[in-house]
Amino acid sequence: QYRTQNHCSGPELHWHGSAQLLGSKRKQKLLLIHQALTSDPVAVETLRGAAVSEGGLLTDEIRRKVWPKLLSVNVYNLPPKPGRTVRQNHKDYTQVQLDVNRSTHRFPQGMRAEQRRVLQEQLIDLILHILRAHPELHYYQGYHDIAVTLLLVAGERMGSALLEKLSTHHLRDFMDPTMDSTKHILNYLMPILQQESLRLHDFMLRYQSRSWVGTIFALSWLITWYGHVLTSFPHILRLYDFFLASHPLMPVYFAAVIVLHREAEVLACDCDMPSVHQLLSQIPQNLPYERLISWALQLFQRHPHAELAKQAALQGSQTAAQAGSFSAFQLATTQQRPDAVLRRQRQQDSAHAETAALLPTAGHSPLVKAAVWGISATLGAVALAVTQTALEWAPEFLLQLF
Repeated sequence: QYRTQNHCSGPELHWHGSAQLLGSKRKQKLLLIHQALTSDPVAVETLRGAAVSEGGLLTDEIRRKVWPKLLSVNVYNLPPKPGRTVRQNHKDYTQVQLDVNRSTHRFPQGMRAEQRRVLQEQLIDLILHILRAHPELHYYQGYHDIAVTLLLVAGERMGSALLEKLSTHHLRDFMDPTMDSTKHILNYLMPILQQESLRLHDFMLRYQSRSWVGTIFALSWLITWYGHVLTSFPHILRLYDFFLASHPLMPVYFAAVIVLHREAEVLACDCDMPSVHQLLSQIPQNLPYERLISWALQLFQRHPHAELAKQAALQGSQTAAQAGSFSAFQLATTQQRPDAVLRRQRQQDSAHAETAALLPTAGHSPLVKAAVWGISATLGAVALAVTQTALEWAPEFLLQLF
């Protein structure tokens, strides 16, 4: 599951799946995640720390529990599955279909063709559902790379809710009608390089002639969260854990550490755009992901995005709005109730709805009302008893599950 390779900086442990976290360290992380999920309110900061730290969220089972909390998605109030009606007369249907049909490499190797085709049809409907629900969002090629990752991990309904939150927050700037906002985000890259390696920064400035085209190699990295350029699904999931728990600009910081990690290769290139672009646009598949994630976190602390915005000559109002919006989004995630409470509320709401159906359409007999209230209270008590019994077994069940 993992292997050691030698680099100029010495042996580096490469992360392959969650097997790197073994024994007591893994169990400790599982317990920490479980405690965070069951606390009231949910300890979202703890979950962010778990998603960012070594090994990420370990399994897809845990991701289905934690990703919704990171994005303030109530899994007991999910939208219905997208239907085929979203395709009718939609301006992006043809392009989405073409992109999805070309994305066969994004599905697990060995998956039956029939199963993959079903998922591809679901992917088309998922994307068009979000675009139809939010006419202000504009489809871009690469959006399907993010959507397919969510679909494979979370399924249609939860994937739809997660994608909607990402599209209106983390990915919002990529979904403008023009590429102006995307260019602004790419502009953050060079100031980071300037702060970390002036030699590398100056070299790249010479080949790009101070044009945003010089950072185009990182475009597909950012707009797909690296899903389009990495071949290992575990590596993609590790980065999604990281980005979902971080500021929307974190993918830019990760792009910077990739370039810095390959500094010697870049400086050895001919100083012309085709050579440098070809080198950087092809990401090595054996990157030391855990070390690069830690490095990106350090850069984020050392070079705050607000300061980089000034150096990148970005529009101050736009940057301030984005930062303020994310701060409000983060604050909202800290007010979430644990799933056990949400489940109990849903059961009680269902019980009340069922008993409300028993009420006569006319008349207001006190005896009928008292009887209905009694039934409602009994059903609510039964639901509460079942939930509490399940919670008593939750820790043991959780360890067996993972």
